[in-house]
Amino acid sequence: MKALGLSVVLGLLLGAWAQHNALHLECDSPEVEEVALFAQDYINSQHTRGYKYALNRIEHAQIIPKPNGGTAYLLEVDLLETDCHVLDPTSVNNCTVRPKVMTAVEGDCDLVVMKTGGALAVTEFKCKTEESTEDLCLGCLSLLPLNDTGALKFVHASLATFNNMSADTFVILDVGRMSTQVVSGGPMFHAEYVVAEGNCTGGACVPLHDDMARRGICTAHGQQDKHTVDCKMFPVQVPDAQPPANDTVDVPVFYRPPLFVHAMSPTYGLGFHKLTTHHDPSMSGLLSAESAESAEVVAVASATDAAPPVAAAPAADAAPAADAAPAADAAPAADAAPAADVAPDADKKAAEAPLVVVKRQADAAPVAVPVDIVAPKPLCPGRIRYF
Repeated sequence: MKALGLSVVLGLLLGAWAQHNALHLECDSPEVEEVALFAQDYINSQHTRGYKYALNRIEHAQIIPKPNGGTAYLLEVDLLETDCHVLDPTSVNNCTVRPKVMTAVEGDCDLVVMKTGGALAVTEFKCKTEESTEDLCLGCLSLLPLNDTGALKFVHASLATFNNMSADTFVILDVGRMSTQVVSGGPMFHAEYVVAEGNCTGGACVPLHDDMARRGICTAHGQQDKHTVDCKMFPVQVPDAQPPANDTVDVPVFYRPPLFVHAMSPTYGLGFHKLTTHHDPSMSGLLSAESAESAEVVAVASATDAAPPVAAAPAADAAPAADAAPAADAAPAADAAPAADVAPDADKKAAEAPLVVVKRQADAAPVAVPVDIVAPKPLCPGRIRYF
């Protein structure tokens, strides 16, 4: 236990030292975008349920030189859910990002990407996934929890309809989305789920574990007793031993995710599949510093909590003029010795002499020449690709 605590402390100290030596990078530079796209594909490869995510914005980027000659990139990226399931081999570049009115799902991820000998590798990441509640309208589709009983009954009813129209029998692999819409005839359901060819024996069906078995995604709409269902099969690809380094680039061989069967857990009350939350095996301390935004809640001080303005000192507090030494305390002019040499007539003429005021011509103020001041372009955050 002591050894574990010591390793954690050392990791935090090393992370703090590395943060001190970190250099900020421009978020929209080709170098940072290449690393961010690699991180996007890595996160999608770790996401075993739900849909693929596309890069929307690079919020923060730093680089830390390593003693072994490599570099560590510290990134914060915003991702948006697409309509391509993770079992779909379609490149994420060809997937459509869900609009806000369809209840978009956003992912905020912090990553540490190492670059050694020109090769990139994600060593740590932390993600927070949440649905967007912006631009939702009254009467539009709204997400249902993935364990909603009524919606799951609708899913099974629509799958039975599809199996009755198909020569083969399919089973559910994963329920991706379930939505509802309130209409005059009762609740209207909309569901998306992934199916696979099944092997049925004695009334029980299990998915075929054959690489050539067909898989696809079904979209159903309507009510339990009256609905439409359409299923599109994924292209069958020869599996590769390892996933491609970056699935945004067309490659001849595709990686096929492992097969799993959807588990309808009664405690799964979210309306979407969350990204893998946390992966930090080395406990370097770099990730915790970069993920502070997604982990902490910033308290907003109210107007009463703010420091009151400092009141200006009233004029009465200042020393009054009466406190000054009165003129009477000074030696009166009469006490001074009179100037016997000055004639009275001369004093009278000097007092009656007119006062001559000479005005000087003030120099004209210099004309200010307008100068276009170009504000420096901020390094981050980067451009928004979708919304």
